Amino acid sequence: MTTEKAQASDMAELTLRGVILGALITLVFTAANVYLGLKIGLTFATSIPAAVISMAVLRLFATGTILENNIVQTIASAAGTLSAIIFILPGLVIIGWWQGFPYWLSAFTIATGGILGVMYSVPLRRALVTGSDLPYPEGVAAAEVLKVGAGSREGLEENKRGLAAIVASAIAAASFSIVAKTRLIAEEAATFFKLGAGATSVSTSFSMALIGVGHLVGLSVGVAMFIGLLISWVGIVPYLTTPVPAGADLADIVGTTFRMKARFIGAGTIGIAAIWTLLKILGPIISGIRSALAANATRRAGNAGLLDITERDLPISIVGGTIIAALLPIGVLLWIFAQGGPIAANPVPVIALTLAYVLVAGIVIASVCGYMAGLIGASNSPISGVGILAVLGASLLLAAIYGSGHADPSQTQALIAYALFTTAIVFGIATISNDNLQDLKTGQLVGATPWKQQVALVLGVIFGALVIPPILDLLNSAFGFAGAPGAKDSALPAPQAALISALAKGVLGGDLDWGLIAIGAGIGVVVVIFDEVLGKAGKLRLPPLAVGMGIYLPMALTLLIPVGAVIGHLYNRWALRQRNAEFAERMGVLMATGFIVGESLFGVAFAGIVAGTDSDAPLALVGENGWAVPLAILIFAGVITGLYARLRRWAATPL
Repeated sequence: MTTEKAQASDMAELTLRGVILGALITLVFTAANVYLGLKIGLTFATSIPAAVISMAVLRLFATGTILENNIVQTIASAAGTLSAIIFILPGLVIIGWWQGFPYWLSAFTIATGGILGVMYSVPLRRALVTGSDLPYPEGVAAAEVLKVGAGSREGLEENKRGLAAIVASAIAAASFSIVAKTRLIAEEAATFFKLGAGATSVSTSFSMALIGVGHLVGLSVGVAMFIGLLISWVGIVPYLTTPVPAGADLADIVGTTFRMKARFIGAGTIGIAAIWTLLKILGPIISGIRSALAANATRRAGNAGLLDITERDLPISIVGGTIIAALLPIGVLLWIFAQGGPIAANPVPVIALTLAYVLVAGIVIASVCGYMAGLIGASNSPISGVGILAVLGASLLLAAIYGSGHADPSQTQALIAYALFTTAIVFGIATISNDNLQDLKTGQLVGATPWKQQVALVLGVIFGALVIPPILDLLNSAFGFAGAPGAKDSALPAPQAALISALAKGVLGGDLDWGLIAIGAGIGVVVVIFDEVLGKAGKLRLPPLAVGMGIYLPMALTLLIPVGAVIGHLYNRWALRQRNAEFAERMGVLMATGFIVGESLFGVAFAGIVAGTDSDAPLALVGENGWAVPLAILIFAGVITGLYARLRRWAATPL
């Protein structure tokens, strides 16, 4: 063991102080994420804000360490990400099956899915983190924040300069977001127009965080997402809107077509890309399981001290035992939930099949979500697309047993509810896998002990599971959800939950348009073939999942990622020509990290302001105005250009 690793292993890491701090941050961030997600359909990444807050608090203690900060962000990040369960559970209220959220039933459902996600991520860490060159933009960014914070505390010149880069870009990103919320400048810009006989749009959000993500993921992913974007907005949407009725509202037609049709095509592409991705990483996953078994054998022989710190996962026997043991509480949860519906008449075979589905779908989804998070980050990963695929699988399983389009509406409703409940468990696996590998990448980069971080992930899941149900109940009592029986005008939209509920209704009601998903699958096959041809020719790759995400996600959330990728590519080419190329390139990473940090921290604060004021636009100073968009474009482009110019001067100056 090297001296550096020995020093790392002697540092305080999984401490009671860190666990308590992580739990407190979890309360705030999870509440903010649940409310924001139900209100506008978006959640924010909690990892980096948690790391920043942790560093600020633990600086007050002389014994605070980078590894302890890492544990705090791991706990808060796991719990914050688990709040994406709001994309499923409110569907049970929307369809009228639940009137509220039974606390222990909801908490155990969230916890079992989340803990399974942690267990599945253990062998995946070896396959997709230590044995992969995936960029993990948010994991790398969080690690850089922790390193710079620790380095600046020690007075290292390189880290002081890096901290200056992070602070400058973070302040710029947060400031721009604040001004945009006042409506003095625009947050987004969109224009709708006819294209041929159909219609489409061009839109973007002025998000510096997306520029940062693009810089970190690189040119290959950026190009792939741009191609997916073109397929969706130049091909699919214009075709599906043909012909446009005279005098029609283009914004309404284009928006509805994208949400209700084009996204299902994107889901089909993601499905094929996900299957292909799983097949490609199957070898590394098996290798990861073998190495985990070998490490377990070494540990049992009493030679645990000989294991490299990167090999010290939770023992594979505990991982496998936990997965098997989880089947019992999941089976009990399913049995309790099935009461009052057709499944209760003969529950054993249906629950057994459901358990098999949870296990198999969980493995597939954990692998795919981990890969997607590694590709473009947990925040930008289309987790709702995975929810679509999961609910389709659960609904098809029930349709195969009970058929679809029943004459008895109450029987159909019960089956839809059971499909959503099953999906909630699988979705817990998906959300955690989508986040865990980012955290484990951060841990790898700062020298953390994997098993301690995995324990922290389980604690984060438990904290999140305890907090989320009462928050959901409170919001349901105060506002309700759009589409639910007796919903008020002020009801929260819960867009993903409404969409996924509609899908379950479509399958079990017998009126889902499978043609759209088939078209997407066909596009996925073509992209996979094209990517393989490019790979054999030694050209720039075209990751199929990134193409699928470009089709599925709204243009406003994707357009700036390719722009950031091009900016990052040009900057890195410049950095390679500098005397200290490694330092210059790292400064670029830190600048991109700052964009994500600033916008994420403001996201936390803004969610609190929205919740406190019950207003969609609590900071608005003016109404809609015609100069907001051109002014936003000028300021946004000017700030990005100015910051990168300043960055080049910092990076070129000798240390």
